[in-house]
Amino acid sequence: MASDQSRYQKEAAQVLSHHGKSFNFARAFLSKDHAVNGARLYAFCRRLDDIADDNPNPEIARAKLKAVDLQLLRQTAPEDWVGDFLELAEDTQMDIAVARQLLAGVLSDLEEVRFETKAQLIQYAYSVAGTVGLMMCDVFHVTNPKARPFAIDLGIAMQLTNIARDIQEDAENNRRYVPGDWVQNSHPCDIANPTERLKPFLQEAVGRLLDLADVYYDSARDGLNYLPNRPRLSILVASSVYREIGVKLRRKQCKTWQGRVFVGLGRKLTLAAQAFWAFGTDRSLRHTETTHDLNLHSDIRCTYKIRLGVR
Repeated sequence: MASDQSRYQKEAAQVLSHHGKSFNFARAFLSKDHAVNGARLYAFCRRLDDIADDNPNPEIARAKLKAVDLQLLRQTAPEDWVGDFLELAEDTQMDIAVARQLLAGVLSDLEEVRFETKAQLIQYAYSVAGTVGLMMCDVFHVTNPKARPFAIDLGIAMQLTNIARDIQEDAENNRRYVPGDWVQNSHPCDIANPTERLKPFLQEAVGRLLDLADVYYDSARDGLNYLPNRPRLSILVASSVYREIGVKLRRKQCKTWQGRVFVGLGRKLTLAAQAFWAFGTDRSLRHTETTHDLNLHSDIRCTYKIRLGVR
């Protein structure tokens, strides 16, 4: 059993290193236990995404994801990678219902994705990323329920950044996460290859996504004081690096059709140094009580559990 666990941990670290470069960079600032378990959670989430995105037959993907959901519900798993997640959940007292909300969000990607409202956008961002923030609270052994709304906000912010960065790629996969009236109700194939007439609307939509993400990033930062020291620093680094994607998109005038942006190692090191400085000098990051803005969750309040410590 010990050798199996070691193998799972090694595989999880490899998945994170390959697919989650920003998170892998920030993982260096965690304790070994937190780093290993964070990688295990990331690997589970990535496996769900891969089932949805890499299978050419959506019906087969849907069947596989529903089989995983049943394993989570029964808390027994013949598949090793699901079993490893269930062990992680048990060890960290993670709520399996939150993982099932994540899975439901991934399942929704197999349907026709044509969001019409900002509420739908926020609800989706919660289901596929806000839930991950909640589970990371358990990985970091954060017991104060006041931390959880802020963890959701960081997940939402990062997902909005993803949607802004990947708007062309998602459109090529017949998905439009951007509310229809932000892009002239354009079909994904038109977004994938925008005309000169559509490009200004697309730029404006990407800017609106990034502006909205910034609101949630700011809120998430307000809640970092609830984290233990090393996770607080690691998440500060991760959020700074991820937010930089939006900074770079803005420098490109939000012209996403010109290619995907990324944050290079040199810039990551600079952002990490800035995060270290803020960690040591910004008193708001330490030992303060913070009130969460309930309006940020007006579209998702009925979706998540009272366990979050809010009504």
